[in-house]
Amino acid sequence: MTLKPDLAWLADPEVFAVNRLVAVSDHISYPSKDAATAGRGTVFRQSLNGEWSFHLASNVSTRPAEFFLRNFDVADWDRIAVPGYMQLQGFGDNQYVNTQYPWDGVEELRPPQVPKANLVGSYVRDFSFSGPMDGGRVVLTFDGVETAFYVWLNGVFVGYGEDSFTPSRFDVTSLIEDGENRIAVQVFQRSSASWIEDQDFWRLTGIFRDVWLESQPALHLDDLFVTTDLSDDFDSAQLRLEMKLRLPEEGASVTVSLKDPDGRVVIAPQVTDAMEEMQLRFHVEKPDLWSAEAPNLYDLEIVLKDASGTVVEFIPERTGFRRFEMIDKVMHLNGKRIVFNGINRHDFDARRGRAVTYEQMLWDVRFFKQNNINAVRTCHYPNQPVFYRLCDEYGLYVIDEANLESHGSWQKDGKVEPSWVVPGDNPQWRECVIDRAISMVERDKNHPSILIWSCGNEAYGGSVIYDMSNWFRKRDPSRLVHYEGVFHDRRYNDTSDMESRMYAKPQEVEAYLNDNPAKPFVLCEYMHAMGNSCGGMHLYTDLVDRYPLYQGGFIWDYIDQAIATDPESDRLGYGGDFGDRPSDYEFSADGIVTAFREMTPKVQEVKGLYQPADIIPDAGGITLRNKNLFVSTDNSHLVWQLMLDGSLVASEELVVDVPAGGTRHIPIKLPNMDAEGEYVLQASLCLRSETLWAEAGHEVAFGETVLSAARASKPGDGVAAANLNVVRGDLNFGVEAPGFKAMFAEVYGGLSSLKVKDYEFIRRPPRLTFWRAMTDNDRGRKHGFDLAVWQTASLYQKIVGVEVDAYSNEPSVCYRFALPGLPVEPIVNYRVGRDGLIHVHAEYPGAEGLPILPIFGLQFTMDARFDRFRYYGFGPDENYCDRMRGARLGIFNGTVAGNLAKYLVPQESGNRMGTRFAEVTDENGAGLRFEAEGAPFEFGVLPWNAFELENALRPEELPPVYRTVITLAAKQMGVGGDDSWGAPVHEPYLISSSEPQSLKFSIAPIGIEEARRLNPSQYFA
Repeated sequence: MTLKPDLAWLADPEVFAVNRLVAVSDHISYPSKDAATAGRGTVFRQSLNGEWSFHLASNVSTRPAEFFLRNFDVADWDRIAVPGYMQLQGFGDNQYVNTQYPWDGVEELRPPQVPKANLVGSYVRDFSFSGPMDGGRVVLTFDGVETAFYVWLNGVFVGYGEDSFTPSRFDVTSLIEDGENRIAVQVFQRSSASWIEDQDFWRLTGIFRDVWLESQPALHLDDLFVTTDLSDDFDSAQLRLEMKLRLPEEGASVTVSLKDPDGRVVIAPQVTDAMEEMQLRFHVEKPDLWSAEAPNLYDLEIVLKDASGTVVEFIPERTGFRRFEMIDKVMHLNGKRIVFNGINRHDFDARRGRAVTYEQMLWDVRFFKQNNINAVRTCHYPNQPVFYRLCDEYGLYVIDEANLESHGSWQKDGKVEPSWVVPGDNPQWRECVIDRAISMVERDKNHPSILIWSCGNEAYGGSVIYDMSNWFRKRDPSRLVHYEGVFHDRRYNDTSDMESRMYAKPQEVEAYLNDNPAKPFVLCEYMHAMGNSCGGMHLYTDLVDRYPLYQGGFIWDYIDQAIATDPESDRLGYGGDFGDRPSDYEFSADGIVTAFREMTPKVQEVKGLYQPADIIPDAGGITLRNKNLFVSTDNSHLVWQLMLDGSLVASEELVVDVPAGGTRHIPIKLPNMDAEGEYVLQASLCLRSETLWAEAGHEVAFGETVLSAARASKPGDGVAAANLNVVRGDLNFGVEAPGFKAMFAEVYGGLSSLKVKDYEFIRRPPRLTFWRAMTDNDRGRKHGFDLAVWQTASLYQKIVGVEVDAYSNEPSVCYRFALPGLPVEPIVNYRVGRDGLIHVHAEYPGAEGLPILPIFGLQFTMDARFDRFRYYGFGPDENYCDRMRGARLGIFNGTVAGNLAKYLVPQESGNRMGTRFAEVTDENGAGLRFEAEGAPFEFGVLPWNAFELENALRPEELPPVYRTVITLAAKQMGVGGDDSWGAPVHEPYLISSSEPQSLKFSIAPIGIEEARRLNPSQYFA
């Protein structure tokens, strides 16, 4: 009897798969070994990717009901790419929401109801098929369809599927025809499954992963489960193969062989009579163990032969020997306590959405390895199979997460309210939820990179998810089970084998660890990397050495989810930009790379804090602590450099072999350090030879120390005891030195002119600044409300006193400022020295009872032609007082426009800590040099001030560039990042308003003579 499709299935959580085949492993079969090694794919598979005919209906009632018929005319239909998303190809609107359901405020629904506004995409493709093999089977596979779909072949209904992120497989043997065929698919945007696919992402629709046919021979390996049982001393192992075969006749055989990572035969071909279900065991001596540090993969080969001895299928599978277990409440890999230096990864691309390509996945994996990330959580759904193969090969630990999230059913605006939570304890949802676990595990079970199965994300607690966790344990005891939601519902606390938290503050983590906990602790999400963030991350990573039960965390998250506004543009849009309501706007922009996979400055800190070695230089040598668990440093050079005021004095490259977990002090001989200046000893651990993921010379770890901080002064163009010509006007005070002319305006409160000949460097007098452009974290914690007095102070300060000392040996002028409504009067003093420098001293005296101070500094403006900078301080990327562990001292340069980090929403960016000097110049090198006197200052330079940055919601909203804004600060508060909706910056990185602040530096024109020589027409004589 022919089964008829039923639209009622869309709203029935108990109907989630119709005619779908059981889930199986993701192994690939070839007709022979030669075919497998040819590198052209398998002839058993035929891709149906490509261009399909397409029709979009805005709701169910207007869909083309009989489009699946073979003679239905689709000549006038649109065309769409598969794999791909409807919305990203111009069919339907993009929508981004976080926890709320996308129909909230549009339709009043409760699960499992389906919205009336339900886009329907109808897909049709005609294709030619060469015909199935005699006695075999043809299977149609959809690797991923969001959210629910019905499929027909040659006018006959095939089946129905939900679960967007695991394969739906259908037996189409009786329907496929030699020659021309027509496949028809109807994809529905919403179904009951939408209630449990409430992930924090763009709500997209379509056939977004591969579609393919597989012509399976009559003798076929249906399913394979490879496990490795290691002895307690890890000196031997049992390789176990659990196989399910389809056997057309007796007399077939299975041949198994194994080669080690170097290609040596470990298990010579062993032949066994084929059975429908088989359990094979093989003994392996001294296996090379798999880990992220040493991803040793063995090549397993399985050959199926029919009764005549003819090869029917050849199955290559790469496997790793490893054991993951809990020992004394601590997770261990191969007997060693493991620490996850992890990140959460969404499948995402600015133009393709979650339909990512192999090249993008490879880029991601190489990026993780290059930046010391050793673990990935697949938030919040299974990824494509090839991603796990890359993790196996390159070496990454994986938490594989089931496609389950129902955040909006139990949490509203951060408040827990589980009155109608799904799935909870509702038996109506049990089978579909556990089916998602089955589909993930059965597909992914052979990947050594997967250490942990996750029950999903932010779906509260309850018996349904507990049952899911127990299914994981029963099916695969070789892995542990993760679920964070029990934190909110402790009734089924054993759902998770570890205590998993999101965004717990370091102090909360420490309190848990000090309370004799029953489970190890993992932060499945931490360091919400939205905008200018990741401040204070070291407060987490510092816990690793202090608490054995602290086993790391996973940064939220990897990539900004932003969408290119059109195919040709690099302009990115976020929630709300596409007319989508409700929307959570830019909240999806919380990656450490942009949506175009460009690195942000946050990567610098992540790489530094996750580095696998501690390097501590001193005057006598370098202490190297190898934090790896399994590999020595024998593939690395230790390179040290002695720097004087940022310039190289001496260097040496050493080969140092420190065993895993070992520490060694390597003595070095430094040259005499007789010259005056700041000596810094820096050391790097760099790859000696190329790896899969990096070139030779790639820096893995870094450390430095300041050996001598005495720095030589840098006089300006004047000479000692030079005569200074002073002009005392009514409102202006001028000083002429041999190298420049300076003017100070009493009315405007500062240095109004600094000229060499007639070449002007100052656009407007400097202003005191107490305000920085708010970061995403600042906005989330209502910084603007709490600290608004400092914004007002920056905007509306006024001069209340001017003291001019015109006739002393070094003339000076001191300005005193009042701030609106604040009981504090900061001062700025300028002194023109006979050393050719203008010496500036800004003081904030401190006052009790005021809010914390965002920043205290002085802001200069120059013309836009001064569009590049060079400085000696921490870099090369921006850094802040709570985000500078990944930075290093050096002389760095850049462009002013390029100093605005590529955060999706403009905000404070471009700061540099510990700046000894900074130069802002034009293309010919003419400009100003700012040099610290005493303590280094913080330095930032951008084409816009804080208020222009703050008023722009997108980079394209920033005003045209017409000036350069230079900020020199005594101190700026940290950027924070525990979360982006209220977590404060940690206490050590705040600025108390009662604490006096002092900023001292000198100014001098530089480069004018050389600039005139290079381009005389640009400069006045």
